[in-house]
Amino acid sequence: MATQEAVIEIGSTGIRLLVIQIQNKDSRQIPSWEIIDRSELPVALGRDVFTTGIISREILLQCLHILKRFKEQLFSWDILHEQVTVLATSAFREAKNRDEVIDRIMVKTGFKVRVIDGIEENRLMYIAVSECLKNNNVHLEGTNSIILEVGGGSSEIMLIEQGKMAGVHSMRLGTVIIEQQLKSMTGSLQDASQFLEEFIRIRRESLNHELILANVKQFIAVGTEAQIVAENYGEIISDKLRVIPKEKFNNFVDEIQDYSIEECVARFKIPYTEAQALHIGLMAYRFFLNFTCANEIIVPYTNIREGLILSRVLAPEQNLQQDFNSQITASALTLARKYKADENHAQYVRMISLKLYDSLAAELGLDERGRTLLEVAAILHDIGMFIRADNHEEHSMYIIKHSDIFGLSKDDVSIISLVALFHRGKHKIQDNPFFAVRNRADRITVLKLTAILKIADAFDRAHTQKIKDFSIDFKPDTLVIKCKNNQSLALEKLAIAQKSDIFESVFGYKVQLN
Repeated sequence: MATQEAVIEIGSTGIRLLVIQIQNKDSRQIPSWEIIDRSELPVALGRDVFTTGIISREILLQCLHILKRFKEQLFSWDILHEQVTVLATSAFREAKNRDEVIDRIMVKTGFKVRVIDGIEENRLMYIAVSECLKNNNVHLEGTNSIILEVGGGSSEIMLIEQGKMAGVHSMRLGTVIIEQQLKSMTGSLQDASQFLEEFIRIRRESLNHELILANVKQFIAVGTEAQIVAENYGEIISDKLRVIPKEKFNNFVDEIQDYSIEECVARFKIPYTEAQALHIGLMAYRFFLNFTCANEIIVPYTNIREGLILSRVLAPEQNLQQDFNSQITASALTLARKYKADENHAQYVRMISLKLYDSLAAELGLDERGRTLLEVAAILHDIGMFIRADNHEEHSMYIIKHSDIFGLSKDDVSIISLVALFHRGKHKIQDNPFFAVRNRADRITVLKLTAILKIADAFDRAHTQKIKDFSIDFKPDTLVIKCKNNQSLALEKLAIAQKSDIFESVFGYKVQLN
């Protein structure tokens, strides 16, 4: 059975539509899909927002006009607006009047706009790029890689060490932002080059703490600017992938510096908005590339719209889910190492937490997402020790809340930061303002995950990991943990007695360690 789905992306320089047809979506076979329609129309959304901070009435009307045209186009495919996912990226994230604009779009078109953060962009791009590389026998495993997309309002970067996520960042470095700054200072492309080089050089120092860029051998560039170079100098691997030798890429960037925007439009047959971003975007890619030891640029022809489709179509595929979970935990472990956390303790508490979670599965009422959030909270709960041992849970909350973790949204990270805060100390959870503003489902999640993490942390009060094996049994009002060792458990029993208050309140079980 074939079904159609559509995704609309509202970006900084244009609005883009993708329509796909999915086969076998409702069967037990792995679904297949193909693109059956696409459209793209330019709109200077980013130039509005990054200059004035708001989306102007004129640009709003342009957006509404484009979305109405797309709605008519979708109607020809029998796709109703309720079946369409509409994503908005950096320009909407920064617009002070985004709520009013989202409401206008809903009223006038019926489309519900979802504003995604930079980390969600990274997640969707990782899905899209992974699928693209997999089908062309290029692998992330076994080598150090960078996936970079220079956008209009932000640049998204993923650092991958031997196939595992080492770092993920959304940087406020976009072609439109830099162009607007140059205009305000009447600066030249040479000024832009100096600014970019200095900005990226400073960022390199912090990125090197996660993955030394000089050891990166595989450079993957996503985006229109890289694809324009690939069209002219790239070696065709498939219709979805091209490779550009480093020397040819650098020569192309040098060559176009003397081209006017109008010449770029004529030579490369691209819209004016894309031509405006071409010089600055390619300079940014080049500076990052030259900090690595990569000899070529891999250019996949994909985007976050395809990433969203893939995340839905392939959601039941177990291997995909396992890969995602491993990348999330790899990103969390990199963050823990950055702040010199006790990794043995973190991994032990992670193991205990997940064993408790799985044992309570029938009573939790949480899904796989809850398990992942607990796993990350267990890895990062003591990260605040880097700042100070006293009240380190408060420092843990701050570090987590202001960090990027691959695959997790800002809401996810906020929940994890609260679990880390409440894992110790005498905090009155119900009185905490950050807890109080969460919706009911999130508050319940925080309480349940905190209850489990506190017990797991008590298991390793001395950070010695001496309880190697244990089983869990349930009695009518007691959760009995039977340890299979002969060592004294006095310290652990005391710790569990002190930290089981939330567990007893949430689950109704006393905790007994034998």
